[in-house]
Amino acid sequence: MTGLHRADPAILRVAGPLVEFEYTGDTAMNDLVSLGEAGLPGEVVEITDTVVTAQAYEYTGGLAPGHRARPRGSPLSARLGPGLLGGIFDGLLRPLSTSGDWLLPGSGGSEDDARTWGFTPTVAVGEQVTGGQALGEVLEAGPVQTRILAPPGCTGPVKEIVPEGHYTLDSLLAVVGGTEVRMTADWPIRRPRPVRERLDARRPLHTGQRAIDLLFPVARGSTVAVPGGFGTGKTLLLQQIAKWCDADVIVYVGCGERGNEMADVIAELSELADPRTGGRLVERTVVIANTSNMPMMAREASIYTGATVAEYFRDMGHDVVVIADSTSRWAEALREFASRTGALPAEEGYPAGLASAIAAFYERAGAVTTLGGGRGSVTVIGAVSPPGADMAEPVTAHTERFVRCLWMLDRELAYARHYPAISWAGSFSRDADALAAGHAEAGDPAWPGRQAEISALLAEADRLTDLVDLVGITALPGQERVSVLGGRLVREGVLQQSALSDRDAYCGPEKTSALAEAVLTVIARCRELAEAGVPAGSIEEADFGPLLRAREEVGPHDSAGVALRRDAVLAVLRELM
Repeated sequence: MTGLHRADPAILRVAGPLVEFEYTGDTAMNDLVSLGEAGLPGEVVEITDTVVTAQAYEYTGGLAPGHRARPRGSPLSARLGPGLLGGIFDGLLRPLSTSGDWLLPGSGGSEDDARTWGFTPTVAVGEQVTGGQALGEVLEAGPVQTRILAPPGCTGPVKEIVPEGHYTLDSLLAVVGGTEVRMTADWPIRRPRPVRERLDARRPLHTGQRAIDLLFPVARGSTVAVPGGFGTGKTLLLQQIAKWCDADVIVYVGCGERGNEMADVIAELSELADPRTGGRLVERTVVIANTSNMPMMAREASIYTGATVAEYFRDMGHDVVVIADSTSRWAEALREFASRTGALPAEEGYPAGLASAIAAFYERAGAVTTLGGGRGSVTVIGAVSPPGADMAEPVTAHTERFVRCLWMLDRELAYARHYPAISWAGSFSRDADALAAGHAEAGDPAWPGRQAEISALLAEADRLTDLVDLVGITALPGQERVSVLGGRLVREGVLQQSALSDRDAYCGPEKTSALAEAVLTVIARCRELAEAGVPAGSIEEADFGPLLRAREEVGPHDSAGVALRRDAVLAVLRELM
């Protein structure tokens, strides 16, 4: 390794990703170190009087005691700048390449270093600027506008600014006060980027998935956990959100998942047209991949790298969604390394600081006023993969404490081929009340009442289902049989959604509201018929097909088509009088 000298500390012990070396006084916590002749990247995680412990982010085979460790004098950082959108990176934000179903290490960004980018300044020499203010714009081939910002803490007049033109990533673009501003800048991944003010999250994030937008909505800048066992459709649901939600930028972190799943995600994002812009969806997506066949400890860094990238785009005034699939694999990396260090294990072998680590990650979400005075948000959606679908295991239990929304996936619903398999009994949204005002401003003041009515109908139907299993449907009074019927219509006509259907994969707010209103109107009519003495059996035998097929037969925004099918069912019911 170039640059080594006899003063570099010697490595004392290597145990998988754990590397210990001599302490010489020039090392700080979270500093980056180069290990051995190959210069393997590592991060300092513990310092004693004589020994420094680092976690290595590459395979340590061949690294041995006596080899040298070179402290780099700076924390583990992400290089932020143009070229992130549409890219595929590892947990340290190093470019990856694809080959068939495999993700391969990239060239370290040497090609991007030589590439030039169009830059247009938006300030002039002598103009007074503050940290976070835009100095210019970079022309990228995509819908998301990339801005070059003055670094946090940088305040003063613009002493130099380059003219409009094309520049490389390392080019000096401006001098503000005494600070040089280049096309790219490094930011420590474990340090949240500063903001002017944190705001209450009151604007809804539309996901295009009816079960979420109708029952368990999430605000821009909020947090979500998606726990579910194997086969419940976690990855597919997260992919649907990445494709269809109305965020400006998607940061998809594949943390410890199977490589073929990540390859599928990347292939679909590359091929899918963006319904908002008409371009390709990948043009506003950053993929960070640390699959199960990659070094384990890079998973630990990957979610912080994803959060840092999201904050970078948030500071430009964008709404960003971070999708972490899954945080359970990240927690397993924490457990693996803790066992190497000999730390006293807590519940199920996880380190005692697991809850604090989970909280620190989700705390990086938020709706904010940026340093430059704009408005942006980071919404964090984390999948949880509990072993054996045990929802009481530590990662799931701690995560549930810190998130605003929980979309719990139910194995029985998935095995019944009800997708998305979101349990309406086990899920919650603490954002629902705050979002009521946002829906009213968007022209849908009836949203809170509709959500409450649908939730109550599902709860009543679930309660009666247990009785039906014991005594049979014919033993129930007419009104209760209508409630059971209503639960079926809501489940099959509203909550079910096919990711493979061109018309049903995405559902706009108008169609979601129309479907819910249609079902509630039909059920209200059924109750009137039962009250008037019409036999419950006759009501149940009516043809509800037009209403149940509406979700797949009408377009994503076609509320009028839903109304026509509702009227057709109401006409059938009128004949029962």
